[in-house]
Amino acid sequence: MELATDTDVLVVSEKRACAQLDSGPEMKHRSAACPSCGGPVEFKTGSSLVTICDFCQTAVARGDKKVEDFGKVADVGETNSGLRIGLTGRFSHKDFYITGRVRYDHPAGGVWDEWYLVFSGETWGWLTEAQGRFYLMFQRRLTSRIVLPEFDSLSVGTRVKFGKNELSVREKGIAVAASAEGEIPWAFHPGSDHKFVDLSGENDLFATFEYGDQPHAYVGKEVRLADLGIEIKRDNPEDEKLPVAALQLNCPHCGGQLVLRAPDESERVTCQNCHSLLDAKQGKLSYLQTLKSKEVDLLIPLGTSGEFFGDQYTVIGFIERFALYEGKTFPWSEYLLHSPIIGFRWLVCNENHWSFVEPISGTLSSVGKSLSYNNRRFQIYDRGTAYVRYVIGEFYWKVSVGESVTTADYISPPQMISFETSFTNRSEEVNISLGNYLYGEDLEAAFKIRGVRRPWGVGPIQPAPKAGAGFYLTWMAFLGLIILIQIIFSSGITTVSSDPWLMAYALLFVSLPPFAVLFYAHYFERQRWINSDYNPYATE
Repeated sequence: MELATDTDVLVVSEKRACAQLDSGPEMKHRSAACPSCGGPVEFKTGSSLVTICDFCQTAVARGDKKVEDFGKVADVGETNSGLRIGLTGRFSHKDFYITGRVRYDHPAGGVWDEWYLVFSGETWGWLTEAQGRFYLMFQRRLTSRIVLPEFDSLSVGTRVKFGKNELSVREKGIAVAASAEGEIPWAFHPGSDHKFVDLSGENDLFATFEYGDQPHAYVGKEVRLADLGIEIKRDNPEDEKLPVAALQLNCPHCGGQLVLRAPDESERVTCQNCHSLLDAKQGKLSYLQTLKSKEVDLLIPLGTSGEFFGDQYTVIGFIERFALYEGKTFPWSEYLLHSPIIGFRWLVCNENHWSFVEPISGTLSSVGKSLSYNNRRFQIYDRGTAYVRYVIGEFYWKVSVGESVTTADYISPPQMISFETSFTNRSEEVNISLGNYLYGEDLEAAFKIRGVRRPWGVGPIQPAPKAGAGFYLTWMAFLGLIILIQIIFSSGITTVSSDPWLMAYALLFVSLPPFAVLFYAHYFERQRWINSDYNPYATE
């Protein structure tokens, strides 16, 4: 099966993929009795190693002569995408069906799902679903020439040579294999640790290294469900618009009513009534602590829906952050947007300058204090540490007041690329995002609101004002008219003689507007960098 032709890592033939399954001799389709409850279990795929009993939720593994009980698993639950076992699709001219799933608990909070696709010839595909994004990968056979580095030798930002490609480590951690359903192509043990390293490369290449008894490598790229030809039908037509409905609960601390708009993905929720920070696990709330009370007048109330770039989002969270520099505090605010189909996005407001922020993947090549992305050059603007000061609403990670991340921002107006690096005792991760500048009018149109304050100063990625072609054409027309008049009066056609000084004053007067525009453009650009440690005009 070929996934692409522009990189050797993505070219996986069907013969090679079948040889990569690491499942020993091909196993025949068979049925057996569950060793826990005695109910019938069936291995429909010849090369699957574990199936989950439909009656008692036991992970049943098959050996050469008998089946084994690997322990009970929790209910895996549904996902926003609507994916489920039994759905079929087609990719790279090959049909497949979904045969199983494992849900992992992320070490920093949150979960992700790994769906298992069986192609013709019992070739397996790994489809990862996390925060509204999907990555389709296939196992890459390791050889004496293609080996994985040791887990402990890797860290965020490390460059790894893999085949003919160079990959960069985006995340490293130890997750927990929490629950599962269906048939699984590896020896799934409920509650077992799962060491992983996620990497990215050029041409949107994505890879995962897994470290267990034996290391494994999986390589692919980000996809959309539409690319896989999966047709998702829902029992309720309304569910097509909102796959997971909002969930109404009561605060366990004050009893006030709460609405979870992303119940399957939220890890932290704050009560607007008593300012309690709550832990959310599959829609169940538990009290953590009472946050310092603060009156915040949200410009965009939680629950408000709006449209950006053709997609619908709902505001589900608000967070205040700040950075410290030379004893001064520099605050900004962020609104968390959620789409059941696309996932999470951010609206960032800094001194009334707004930007729409979305995650990006791939390897960004940097040269000195700049990097390139999509044929654009971005210059370093700032490095520092961002702290959380206030939160309200629901979030997809275990946010807490005082939490900090290391940041680096690169700008190429009207865009900004931001790196946020975080660490826990079981993980380290760098998130890369792309921000696009928004005007106040854009927010008012998206949310049907009024009163968005306009900024006074120049924002780091605020587009520079442009005079436009019409301005310069008008200037050239006036300039040409003055020259024409001078030619006529100096040619002797008329009895009136020309005054060269008057001509010079006229040319000077007409030339003032374009020079003023150029001066203001330079001033605007200097103001953009006034708060940057990497100000290119600082030595002027």
